Amino acid sequence: MAGKKTAFEFEKSLAELEALVTRMESGDMTLDESLTAFERGVSLTRQCQQALSSAEQKVRLLMENNGSSEAMPFNTRDDAE
Repeated sequence: MAGKKTAFEFEKSLAELEALVTRMESGDMTLDESLTAFERGVSLTRQCQQALSSAEQKVRLLMENNGSSEAMPFNTRDDAE
């Protein structure tokens, strides 16, 4: 169940980050608001990067074959097109 909680928090953090970027790009924020939003954005970015690194590590562990890890390319949406 912990995996679902982590995924939900990741999605929530990503949505918050996207909302912050949109607000900042609008140009309607004061300097202090922009700095506060930027600080929050940096924090969210770090949390998301850490969650992604953890997920990547779990995938690598799941891909283990006879105690040795096989490097396999990860196809992105762009690669599939």
